[in-house]
Amino acid sequence: MGRFHLGRALAHGAIVSAMSASLLASSVMAQSVDLSKWSPEYVRSIAGTETYNTAEQCGAVTPLDYKGKLSFWYQGVFEGDPDLLRQYYKDFFEAFRATYPNIELQEQALTYNDLLDKFRTALLGNAGPMVVRLQILGGVEFASKGYLQELKPEDVGWKSEDFWPGAMKSVMWEGKAYGIPTNNETMAFIWNADVFERAGLDPEKAPETWDDVVAYSKQIHDKLGIAGYGLVARKNAGNTPYRFMPQLWAYGGGVFDEADPNPNYGEIRLDSPESIRALQASYDMYVRDQSVPVSALTNQQADNQPLFLAGQVAMMISHPSDYNVMLDLQKKATGSDAEKAQTVIDNMRYGLIPTGPDGKRAVVFGGSNIHILNPEYVEGGEVDEAAAKAMVCFWTSPEWSLKMAYAGSNPGNLNGFKTEWMKERLDSIKFLDVTTSMLPYGIPFPTLPETPEIMNIIIPDMLQNALTGAMTVEEAAADAARKVSEVTDGGGL
Repeated sequence: MGRFHLGRALAHGAIVSAMSASLLASSVMAQSVDLSKWSPEYVRSIAGTETYNTAEQCGAVTPLDYKGKLSFWYQGVFEGDPDLLRQYYKDFFEAFRATYPNIELQEQALTYNDLLDKFRTALLGNAGPMVVRLQILGGVEFASKGYLQELKPEDVGWKSEDFWPGAMKSVMWEGKAYGIPTNNETMAFIWNADVFERAGLDPEKAPETWDDVVAYSKQIHDKLGIAGYGLVARKNAGNTPYRFMPQLWAYGGGVFDEADPNPNYGEIRLDSPESIRALQASYDMYVRDQSVPVSALTNQQADNQPLFLAGQVAMMISHPSDYNVMLDLQKKATGSDAEKAQTVIDNMRYGLIPTGPDGKRAVVFGGSNIHILNPEYVEGGEVDEAAAKAMVCFWTSPEWSLKMAYAGSNPGNLNGFKTEWMKERLDSIKFLDVTTSMLPYGIPFPTLPETPEIMNIIIPDMLQNALTGAMTVEEAAADAARKVSEVTDGGGL
């Protein structure tokens, strides 16, 4: 496909690159959390070293006796989320109402797959909420169209330097911030050590490269008759790009140049030899070797979890929360199923996501951001600014950005890593240190308005076209590159 002329993307990319460099420089100078020392050992050393009073901090932004009303939409818990996270959501809203008893709050939880579509529909009818918490790839789309107010951490009592530079990049549009990160996450590679051993593999060693994943998956399937790798290729589901993009980047591919140090989104790379090689790896597992679940075309991670617990999937990418999910599922099992589930749990291992052939390791820098809407797009035509800022401050505080990410993510506010709750979760959530150590390998999705369509529609379409045989691998990659060119040149969604 080669280069395409997209002045807007190039200009925006230049702004993002300059902003990112500025944020990184300011991080080194001003952050109380030293990102240059990031490691499991460093994270453990700072956990529990500071205490914070959320009511006092947010009371300086919006008085605690303030009387107002607020409508708020957010991505709720997933079907596959652990019960612990459900409890923290309940605790959060109880705590907010106790802290701000005179703010009349109307909250609505939506699923990951429904949130963007329902939000878009509401905006077209000027019936949006005052505040919305969106997955990380959504903010730029809505900021670029004028739906969101400018909003930066300093507006609610925090510092921009106390958030990951990559996270702040995801809320920037044309040099201005339009939201604040609530949580950030990277996933890790999970495998069943017992299955590895029975298949003749080292039970305590994860596959080093993605080529190894393909080989291990085949060996496991051929010897044991079960799925080696939990491939996910469902359309319009965030699980798909979050698991395929690390593979694409590791092979040296990309949608654009988003994996480069200073991307400008000026070149489409989906049909590059490197991207094709990554897609070929998925094809080899699904079609050639048949070593992944046949239901991968419709599966999301919640479908892989019970398969893993039953010993029918040996490897997958996911969050540290999957360990807690397995514990929750095991409690519901009976008889021999419960015993088999316990064996899987005992043999559950976490490691770094595999590298590409050249040693490149990558993972999606994910998470969510919270935004305040412009009044004309809100039902009733008004935004209660003080109430909105109270909610934003509360969720992005060190306390609640940590607690709301307790089981499966990490606090957006870096000071959350210094709280007593971080120390508690490191001690209680097995493998959390492994997934946290993946954060420096995190790559944000392209900060373009068209990214939600690219990641949730075009990337899964590319996978499905190749895996179903509707197109060859090369044709599927070329088709996806053409679609990206069309949506970006055409102004996106």
